[in-house]
Amino acid sequence: MANSKSALKRIAVAERNRLHNKAYKSAVRTLMKKYFEAVQAYGNNPTPDNLSVVEQCMSAAYSKIDKAVKRHVLHRNNGARKKARLAKALKQVATAS
Repeated sequence: MANSKSALKRIAVAERNRLHNKAYKSAVRTLMKKYFEAVQAYGNNPTPDNLSVVEQCMSAAYSKIDKAVKRHVLHRNNGARKKARLAKALKQVATAS
């Protein structure tokens, strides 16, 4: 256990930040999962409606990833890698259909 008042404060701040970062990472994973599901649906049935859903999901995921990088929840290379995987998934489906 901490011995000083400042150490106790740092423990509290670290816990608060850990929970905040955990929520951000969870949101990023959720949006990525929704995007991959939308891409798969678009691959099975390539309609303009499905494409617009994919684009909305991509926009939301990109936005959340960029915000996580900006807030130092994710490293910038990790954010770039996640965005590249999103783009690659759509590109593979687009070239296949």
